Amino acid sequence: MTAKPRIALIIGSTRPTRFADIPAQWMLKQAKARGDMDVEVVDLRDHPLPFFDEPASNRWMPSKNPEAVRWQQILAGFDGFIFVVSEYNHSITGALKNALDQAYKEWEHKPFTAIAYGGVGGARALEHLRGIGVELQMVSTRSAVHLGGGDLMAVHPGFGGKQSMEEIEGHLLPSAKAALDELTWWVKATMAARDTQS
Repeated sequence: MTAKPRIALIIGSTRPTRFADIPAQWMLKQAKARGDMDVEVVDLRDHPLPFFDEPASNRWMPSKNPEAVRWQQILAGFDGFIFVVSEYNHSITGALKNALDQAYKEWEHKPFTAIAYGGVGGARALEHLRGIGVELQMVSTRSAVHLGGGDLMAVHPGFGGKQSMEEIEGHLLPSAKAALDELTWWVKATMAARDTQS
């Protein structure tokens, strides 16, 4: 029997007052309920990466910074990714962009999906993430979860929200299922393709 694919759920915000943990835990619950993937939270707070200052990407030469190397080693063990994307000024966080830049080979030929949040559901940030992913030779799912508008206001403590994700999840479950279905399909396809190159 083939082992279940390993998926990293990457929390892309590091602010002390971040909201990211709430959608991250909800998305983790949706992914774990499926039973067709092993999902592990990877929190950028646990990885004190320097700003990218290597001579080149590790696609071209090995990285020298020990934290960057440790980050690459962690990513290498995963078959796909779920990003928790918060929108900062119409884009992803600086911490997430830096984490993406600190590796290349470890992202290459692997799929990803996302749960994004912000004024318009984090859509602008996710579009930026998808463009970066293409350059890293990743595969993006078409579907993603977008938490915005009234739903975001209802659950975000910073806006006075007092509801739980479960209370508003009726709007989110169809997109979560579609995103995870697509991620599973692409994980199987890319794993098989990478196996033929080994």
